Parts: sequence; C-alpha cells; structure tokens
Amino acid sequence: MTNDLHYLRLLSQSFPTIAEAAKEIINLEAILNLPKGTEHFLADLHGESEAFQHVLKNASGNIKRKVNERFGSSIRENEKKELCTLIYYPEQKLELVKAVDQNIDDWYHITIHQLVNVCRDVSSKYTRSMVRKSLPEEFSYIIEELLHEHTDDQNKAAYVTVIVDTIISTGRADDFICALCKVIQRLAIDQLHILGDIYDRGAGAHTIMDVLQHYHSWDIQWGNHDILWMGACAGNDACICNVLRLSLRYANLATLEDGYGINLVPLATFALETYGDDPCLEFIPKLLKGNKMDDKTLQLTAKMHKAISIIQLKEEARIFHRQPEWQMENRCLLEAIDLQRRTCCIDGKDYDLKDCNFPTGLTELSPEEADLMKKLHHSFRVSEKLRKHIRTILSHGSMFNVCNNNLLYHASIPLNDDGTLKDVVILGKPYQGRKLMSYIGILVRTAFENDTEPALKAFARDYFLYLWCGKNSPLFDKSKMATFERYFLADPTTYHEEKGAYFRLRDNAEVCDRILDAFGVTGENRHIINGHVPVHASKGENPIKAGGRLMVIDGGFSEAYHSETGIAGYTLIHHSRGFQLVQHEPFTSTQDAILQGTDIKSTTQIVEMSSHRMLVADTDKGAELREQITDLRQLLKAYRHGIIKEKEAK
Repeated sequence: MTNDLHYLRLLSQSFPTIAEAAKEIINLEAILNLPKGTEHFLADLHGESEAFQHVLKNASGNIKRKVNERFGSSIRENEKKELCTLIYYPEQKLELVKAVDQNIDDWYHITIHQLVNVCRDVSSKYTRSMVRKSLPEEFSYIIEELLHEHTDDQNKAAYVTVIVDTIISTGRADDFICALCKVIQRLAIDQLHILGDIYDRGAGAHTIMDVLQHYHSWDIQWGNHDILWMGACAGNDACICNVLRLSLRYANLATLEDGYGINLVPLATFALETYGDDPCLEFIPKLLKGNKMDDKTLQLTAKMHKAISIIQLKEEARIFHRQPEWQMENRCLLEAIDLQRRTCCIDGKDYDLKDCNFPTGLTELSPEEADLMKKLHHSFRVSEKLRKHIRTILSHGSMFNVCNNNLLYHASIPLNDDGTLKDVVILGKPYQGRKLMSYIGILVRTAFENDTEPALKAFARDYFLYLWCGKNSPLFDKSKMATFERYFLADPTTYHEEKGAYFRLRDNAEVCDRILDAFGVTGENRHIINGHVPVHASKGENPIKAGGRLMVIDGGFSEAYHSETGIAGYTLIHHSRGFQLVQHEPFTSTQDAILQGTDIKSTTQIVEMSSHRMLVADTDKGAELREQITDLRQLLKAYRHGIIKEKEAK
C-alpha cells in the first residue's frame, strides 16, 4: 500500500484535483472507442529513397482511396489525379499550376475546400487534441476551424468563406495548401514499422534516414544490412570492408561519399598501385538502371572492389580465429589456397581457382593494407552523420517487436530440423527464441556503450560479423556466405548457400504457432510479419504463408530485385477493419510523379478482415490506457476518502 500511495501522490502532481482526474478519465474512455490507427509495414528498402518517400506521401495508395471515396464521380478522374499529386508534392505542383492557370484565385478556392474535405476524412479517427498536435503552429487555429465547420451550415457559410478569402488575399494560400497537404500525409499513417534493411544496393539510404529522423512515429526491426553498417560504425573492420565491398559491387558510392563523407581516395590509390595490371574481371560492378559509368571509372571501381574484398577476407579470418566458439574457422578460405596448383581445398576437396593474383599475400594484412585499414577505420569512426543515423536506428530499433498481436522481425528465428527452437551458444551460454533475440539486442547496444567492461565490448563489436554471416544468426540463417566462392572458384556448385530450417518450415502453421507462443503473442488473429527473402511474385509465390499466420513482405523494393521478383515491393496495412497487402509496381521517378501525375501502380489484396471494426480498446495502446484509467480511478478514490488532499487551482 505504501508503494501504491507513493505512486498516487506522484500521479496527483499531474492531476491535482478531482475535476482534473475525472476529465482525464472521460478523455481516455472516449479514446478507447475510436477506430484503431493505421499501421504501415515496409521491409527491405535497400536505399530506394525516392520510392520510399513516395510510398509515405501516398500512404500506399490510401490517400488516393480517400480522394476517390470523398469525391466519387463529382469531379473528373484527371482532377482527382491532380489533387493527389498536389497532396504528395505540394510545393512542386503549386509552381506548375501557377505557371499555367489564368485564374489562380478561383483554383485556390476550389482546391482549399477539396483539401479540407480530404483532411476531414483522414482525421476522423483521431481526437481533436491529437489532430491539433499534428497541425503546424502558424495555421493550427485556421485548419481546426475549417475541419469542424461546413459551408452547408447556413449559420457558418459566410464565416468559412471569409476564412478562405482572407487566406488568399493575404498571400498565404501557397503556404496554407502546403501545410494542409502535409497534415493529410501525417494523419494517413499512424505508425510506421520498418522490418529491416534500410541500407545497401540503392543510393539513398542516408536520405531515408534523414526522412525517418523527422518522422512522427516509427520503429525498426534491424536487418542484416543495417547490422552491417552498425558494426562498421562501432569499429568492426570486417564490417567496414563488407560495407565498402557491397557499395562497390553495385557501383553505389553516393551513400558513402555524399551521405557520410567517407574518404575513398586512399582505397582508390592503393587499388591502382596494387592491381593496376589486373583486369579484375570477377569484380566488375553491377550497374543498375540509370547508373552509367565510363570505362575508366568502371575499371577503377573493379580494382577497388577486388582490393577491399581480399582485405575483407583477411579481416574476417582474424575474427574467426579470435572467436573459435563460432566454429567458423573453416571459412578462412584464403588460407586454404595452393597457388602452385591454382586450387583451394574446401572440406577435403580441391576446387580450381579462376583468379590467382594475390600480390598482398593470403594471410596477414600487408603493411600497405594495414595502413589503408587505419585510414578507412578512422573515416568511418569520425563521420558525425553516420553516428547520428546509427544512434537513431538504435533508439528506434530492436531485434524484434510485438505490436497488436503481431510479431515483427527481419529474417528468422533459428530452428532445429524438427521445428523446435534451436539453442544458439553465445559466450558459452545457450539462448533460443525470445531470449536469444533479446540478448542479441543487449549485445548490439553494448558495442556502443562507454561504461562496458572492455572484453565484453570487444566481443560485442566482433559479434556484428557473426550476425552478418554466422550460420545460426537470426539475421542470416544459412550454411555459409559464399562470397569467396563466387569471386574466386570456377565451380558454381560451391556458390550454394543452404538456408536454415526456419525457411524450410515457415509455411507450417504448427511451427509458426510455436514461435508465436515462445514470444508470448496471444489472440485469435496473431501473426508473424517479416521480410529478408524476396517473394517471387512473378513465379506465383504467395507472401501469405502458414494459413495466414506468416506474412513475408519483402517484394523486392530494391531495383536490383525487380527482374527477380517481378514487382517492386509490398506494403502491409493494418487498419481498423483488418489487413491489406499492397503490391507495388516499379516507381518511375519523383519528376514523373510531379509533371505527369504518375503514381506507383498498386494492387491491393485483402489478407484478413475483422468481424468487427477494431477500436483503440483492442490494441496495445488500449491496454495501456485502461491501466491509466484504473490508476486515475484509484486517485479519485484517494481524493474522496481524504487519503490525498486536492491541490488548489492556480
């Protein structure tokens, strides 16, 4: 009772009177009966910043649906398209309209009323207080008045008309329209969940992070590519090499150089000096659409690619030898090369090499390689913007999340062949399921903490490499990462990476139920949602597995996967009436969207509809609010029994 009384006294500081406590109870009880907010789930963005930003702006087609529902056949299809484009890109669209429209004031009148109608629709599931907090301060009062007054109310028609007239006559129409469009975008998505892999392949990961830093509500379940960049930021040299290698492999240096100011001149100089006469044929970068390179730049990139790949293999071997518990010393394949015979011995069998030029040796870093790594290490460690973005990922992220009866993670939960949870040994202790994911999350944060015991921090820093390519890593879960084999061995059978049991068994409802039980996810309609492995929609693969218990939403957001998957990603939407899966076709460009009104063509599939409309009361937030209501009722009781005295109103 002493603790309860202490807590109630603390609570009384926020609600000092019976009236204040009662008002808050009334407010919270009312919120419980609002429709639940709309959650958006995205996975595997891989640097595709333009497509990502467009999906946020159009709320995966939700805004277009709202416009169609609101206006129906009362305005032409072209007018609805123009209105949607304005909502997505208000500043740019306004410039185009003003350049061609002869009667701009008339356009302002019509457009402001249309936008207010759309805004009224998207704000209808929120409290006035919540909407008010989403409004820009300079237009807060005006927007709120327009949202709650109608021109069809004869008593207020003139009032509303004068507000709009005055906005235009004072030269504030453009700013007001931009503000209103951004409010619509904000209210169309209540919570954004990113199921990993912001980084690599595409050129705009840093731009995505810039957007997320100012986004109203989001979380991320770390992916293997995010972990790689986090490891690089933490000072893991093998991770630094992998980040550089992947960027060079896809000829994507914008994130490194323009985004984070990583100095690649030392690597280019070293590569030219060391591999100047080497054609580096296996290291020619993969050029994506629109990424053009002259032959000289292509050759330099290939040499840089080979140089960092060999350093990577050496840096990885150092860590594998340092961490024998991982049982990955068999991946120190440079050490298994016989240059005289031009072979590499793997599991007792010799394989022919297709590249035998190793001028810096096969084991230790050469003095020149060691000097280069010091420079690259320093460049990553002093990048303030990289540190800022990684801190953001740490503060908003985790290995898994349980939200509204949904279990979210990026790739897998390690399983035995019989579908039971697999023990993964870390520092001599076995972990599985939820405990495994939780402890990995602790290790990841440990690598960035200054007050950690040095040996544990050093292990945590090394462990980023295991998370990237370790057999039992929940972010990898394959027999091996065949980087060496693909670059250096002629036999393609060595390239195969056997997926773990999770990927073979994830379509089994019983296995999914076992995972959900292990993470404490309850409820009739509970699900696992993850990404990582692209769904081959063009080959008929279904993203909905295990009788609806598992949803795989990696549809190939990255351009590198478009030819493989046949689509350009999925968005999963969880609104008050159930789940919808939106399948996207490739996004052309922001410029096309603005000039021609082109949108991402999306196909919506109904995944699961609720028998009743879900309310806030049915969500995790509802459970929190009910706890708050219980506490406030206890406070009321304490006031009325004189246990706690009311404060005088100031």
